[in-house]
Amino acid sequence: MEIRLEGTGGPEGWPVPGCPCASCGRLAPGHRRPSSIVLDGRVRVTDARLPAGYAVRDTADGREVTGPGGGRLLYAAGPATGSPGRDADGPFDAVLMDLPDRPERLGDLRRRGRVTPATRIIAVHLDHRVPAESELGRRLGFWGAAAVPDGTVVDTATTETTTEATPPVRPRRTLLLGGSRSGKSEEAELRLAAEPEVTYVATGPSGGDDPAWLARVRAHRERRPAHWRTAETTDLVSVLSGGPGTLLVDGLGTWLAAVFDECAAWPDAAPSAGHRAALDRVAERCDALAAAWRGTRAHVVAVSDEVGLGVIPATPAGRLFRDALGRLNQALARESEDVALVVSGRVVPLPL
Repeated sequence: MEIRLEGTGGPEGWPVPGCPCASCGRLAPGHRRPSSIVLDGRVRVTDARLPAGYAVRDTADGREVTGPGGGRLLYAAGPATGSPGRDADGPFDAVLMDLPDRPERLGDLRRRGRVTPATRIIAVHLDHRVPAESELGRRLGFWGAAAVPDGTVVDTATTETTTEATPPVRPRRTLLLGGSRSGKSEEAELRLAAEPEVTYVATGPSGGDDPAWLARVRAHRERRPAHWRTAETTDLVSVLSGGPGTLLVDGLGTWLAAVFDECAAWPDAAPSAGHRAALDRVAERCDALAAAWRGTRAHVVAVSDEVGLGVIPATPAGRLFRDALGRLNQALARESEDVALVVSGRVVPLPL
């Protein structure tokens, strides 16, 4: 089945005519025309009825089309309708998906075996929900997908197109640093959104009856894909040593605060004679975490607070915590293939 992508933009294209936003302002008019997909040069994938020879089913996964030659396409753009697709039908040859909307749908398809490494994944319905083409390409690299120019032709018999993307080498360990409300957690979730299986490791307290903290925890939970697993623990050494898998650890600052509690290492929590011993226990826990991070076989993205850019903390406890977390961040960064700083939602890579 030949798939011609006459247009790959959103309903009004990208840029949207007359839109004053920064994303649209960066592009020349007509950069991406509204999405238009033609099959075998004679039928549009969105047509209510497709001619004889095409099997069509509208499911919660999207519009599933099997062509006369057996090629299988999933067009996943717009609201999902119907029941979930049948996993037993096997994988698709090509998937055209609105990835800026809900990339976690791609992860769920992978989890269910409907998308495999042989499936060609192309982003469509592209528009100003993404700040720029460069940012689109960065995100698609994490998701194992590609954006192609308008006019690209895909043949499901070969899954080749006129534009090929080179899949990036995925780092095993990624450390994302940032200040409060910098967007670091959202960046971590974005990077793993299209993974089939993810364990979200929450190291923070449950919140008790603090409304503000409970609201923050709830917002994090609502952002996560429904098929992700959540583990609430501060035993990060065991988690990292648990074998292959994909982990999102959020975050190291709350983990270290819990370690200070467990070791009674806050300045007012132990007599001065025993405080040095308590701090030594904290250092041992940090060393053990760094060793587990270095030896992990998992694909892990961890979030930590960058605490060294603000004012000097006013209390001894604050200064103690700042220094300990700074040392921990350095130790993990030395053993990370990828480290980045997130500032106001923008990602600044920190190369060696």
